[in-house]
Amino acid sequence: MSELVIKNLHATVAETEILKGLDLTVRQGEVHAIMGPNGSGKSTLAYSLAGHPAYEVTDGEVTMMGEDLLELGADERSQMGLFLAFQYPVAIPGVTLANFLRTALNARRKADNPEDKGVPIPEFRRLLKEKMDLLKMDHAFAGRYLNDGFSGGEKKRAEILQMATLEPKFAILDETDSGLDIDALRTVSEGVNALRGPELGVVVITHYQRILEYIKPDFVHIMFEGRIVESGGPEMALQLEAEGYDWVREKYGKVTA
Repeated sequence: MSELVIKNLHATVAETEILKGLDLTVRQGEVHAIMGPNGSGKSTLAYSLAGHPAYEVTDGEVTMMGEDLLELGADERSQMGLFLAFQYPVAIPGVTLANFLRTALNARRKADNPEDKGVPIPEFRRLLKEKMDLLKMDHAFAGRYLNDGFSGGEKKRAEILQMATLEPKFAILDETDSGLDIDALRTVSEGVNALRGPELGVVVITHYQRILEYIKPDFVHIMFEGRIVESGGPEMALQLEAEGYDWVREKYGKVTA
């Protein structure tokens, strides 16, 4: 079974240390939820793993399927099978969702085989329709410009369609529930659940327990001041919902980041 292993990870943003020795292991087939108050470093973790250039890893190690992830560029990490669903997806006017997905899929295929000529258009259309049917999406959605004029829920559904099409080994969902009403949250969660399986490890980053009512985690971790300070089962999310983060602050000190 493949693993994403994070050991003693330290990372800075604009010369400020945010991650301060984080440890986490995620196996394919598992769903991990990371919760924590503002400033605890959740999004910094996501962007550091994805290879965002503004986030500098200063210490520690990250391996995926035994390979050193930190030695790879952002594109190489994606090609290996790491996927990040953004909290705030960017609009790209003039580029349809279908063209974007076909370009991304071809890049992944070419990384696996430099001689690959790309997925034929008829084959890609069949694949895209299959994934959209799985996620219960209108096929017309694929012809719209990427995130241009999309509602918050549509943007997040487009992210999940990308995940379905690229079939990553590990997916990080950075506050996918942010800005969603209850109907959009349910729809996006159903899409994630449709993709769950033994070949996909998922990290759900969230402030609130509500998304975990739909995406049932195997493990819940509390992140505080750049570290994971508590880990447990789904009941931990219920405790946070009932008690908030005050007990975490009292136990581990005040947020400084």
